[in-house]
Amino acid sequence: MERLLTENDVAQVTGRAVSTLQKDRCAGGGIPFIRLGRLVRYRECDVAAYLASLPAHSSTTEADAVRWSHERGVADAARKTAALQ
Repeated sequence: MERLLTENDVAQVTGRAVSTLQKDRCAGGGIPFIRLGRLVRYRECDVAAYLASLPAHSSTTEADAVRWSHERGVADAARKTAALQ
């Protein structure tokens, strides 16, 4: 049987805050989870798949460029939406 992780375990492995994991669950995103009654648990394979799906970068400059490109795309989409109204 696969080991189930607590949100504290997942926070330690991923470096994400417990509150961020909680917000992701409420928003319907983030790492898939299961409920055992009132308990929230994460399967190890789901956490591993989430980490594997994150983009890998060879430098911080590359990561910054990707983030900047994404932010610019979001701003451009907002401008286009505002222009249509």
